[in-house]
Amino acid sequence: MKKDKKKICLISSSGGHFEQLLCLRPLSEDYDVFITTEKTKYNKKDKKIDHYVMQVNRKEPLFIIKMFLIFIKSLYIFLKEQPDVIISTGVLAAIPMLFIGHIFKRKVIYIESFAKISSPTMTGKLIYKKHIADRFYVQWESMKEF
Repeated sequence: MKKDKKKICLISSSGGHFEQLLCLRPLSEDYDVFITTEKTKYNKKDKKIDHYVMQVNRKEPLFIIKMFLIFIKSLYIFLKEQPDVIISTGVLAAIPMLFIGHIFKRKVIYIESFAKISSPTMTGKLIYKKHIADRFYVQWESMKEF
């Protein structure tokens, strides 16, 4: 019996992180790929996006509550889709899915934003220091020191 294609979750926040993540869309030629990002007024009808989580900003008063709700939604998406691999370019909205993937022993790949040349993102630091990602990539030689 032939084994099905591996399933990959591509997840990131909206904006530049999402645009960078879309560069990995050609993976769908060889793998079963689904995309998760934050829901914004600009992308809510985007056919490329399979699942949405709410937008979050670490400086807003409801940050903790929103992160909890994103965790619940991410767990639902994870259990529904059962990805083998989770690939993310960050940031906050992706953290729960990365932790869930790690807990369920799925392959987790984190790609630090190409916009970060001389300092890591806070999410990147967290994922790296807590050993959540099986693979952690930076895109600039100068970022290796971090």
